[in-house]
Amino acid sequence: MANACEQLTEVASEGVAPALRAVDCVANEMAASAFGRLFGAGGAMAPVLTILLTLYIAFFAFSLLTGRSSLGISALTPRMLRLGVVLTFATSWIAYQGVVWNLAVGGPDWIAGVLMGAKGSATQLFGDRIDIVFAAINDISEATSKVAGAAQEGGDGAAAAGAAVAAKGAGGMFTPESVMWMGALLLLLGTVGVLLTARIALAVLLALGPIFVIMALFGGTRGLTAGWLRGVVLTAVTPLFVVLAGGITLELLVPIISGLVQNANAGEIDGRGAMAFFLVASVHVALMVMVVKVASTMVAGWQVFGLARGSELESGRTSSSQSAAPAPASAPAPAASAYQGRASVISAAGAAAMVAAPAQGGGGASRSSERRTVVTQVVGGGIEPLRQGDSGPRAKGIGSRFRASNDSGRLPAKEKTR
Repeated sequence: MANACEQLTEVASEGVAPALRAVDCVANEMAASAFGRLFGAGGAMAPVLTILLTLYIAFFAFSLLTGRSSLGISALTPRMLRLGVVLTFATSWIAYQGVVWNLAVGGPDWIAGVLMGAKGSATQLFGDRIDIVFAAINDISEATSKVAGAAQEGGDGAAAAGAAVAAKGAGGMFTPESVMWMGALLLLLGTVGVLLTARIALAVLLALGPIFVIMALFGGTRGLTAGWLRGVVLTAVTPLFVVLAGGITLELLVPIISGLVQNANAGEIDGRGAMAFFLVASVHVALMVMVVKVASTMVAGWQVFGLARGSELESGRTSSSQSAAPAPASAPAPAASAYQGRASVISAAGAAAMVAAPAQGGGGASRSSERRTVVTQVVGGGIEPLRQGDSGPRAKGIGSRFRASNDSGRLPAKEKTR
């Protein structure tokens, strides 16, 4: 593997496609070596993995002892699945490479190949087409240089050379040739630059992947696992958009480059063609910026298999409890006002009865004392409205809707007079 990567690295400067092949080989080799050094047979973090697994089982046993968890299918199934996934991907490079690496690197490439109808790697095919474009631009520059050199070697070489220098000085930096090369530089940054950056970032994330896989065991660190998965998906999807959008850009550049080649054979570079090439390259750079923003927005809305859902639910519960907290303080207001209104009505009725008592005949003293007893019961005892669930016959009148809340404060209905 090392010898093959060295051979690819030596020829990486020859073009875009060789550079992509070298980056893929070096990234795979780096991820494999990092996995072996971390969680291999003599890995540095193998004891850490053992300690974390022991703590995970101990925490689960403690939750069983305290009654916070139960030995049921709903409690054991997610824990066993999580434990199995962590052990599989953190201890076996074959499983990690076959699932995580192939999905992150080969999945988007396969989708791009299906959409473009290409046989083999769509990214490598796109790199080959980019190499053809830059080779054509180089040929155009060399052709114009040869024509200018042949004109200088003619009979009036000094006059032709002076005219060429004067023309370049009049144009300054924005000559057709310089505009064409600036467009080529923008196209190079918008295609090869984005592809290589995404591949290198993906390789670093996959090399550190087993550490973040282990963090999925505990609820406090699952957010890091979710963030790592979002980063992997972002760096894996970006080359897919680059290849698809770059294919459209290359289709637009084909007639422009053909016109530049025909004019270069005549000894000059068409200014309109060079400006069109620069414009398409600038649009492609702006498109790449938009692609990265769209991919970031898509990944940010991903729930990551529910790994970060717990914290979101807790935050939602906290906000709902804070918004519902003032409700109990304002709820008793209608009940208090109703209680005060009913108490005033009963007090008024008792006062009217006391005033009418002396106008009656014999036995007025006993009746007035009985009325006083009723008024004392209403004023001193707490009265609360009857609930709907209370059953039993009730007498008609003002007091039929109320009952005394304090049994000790009740007085007998009739008092014996001595």
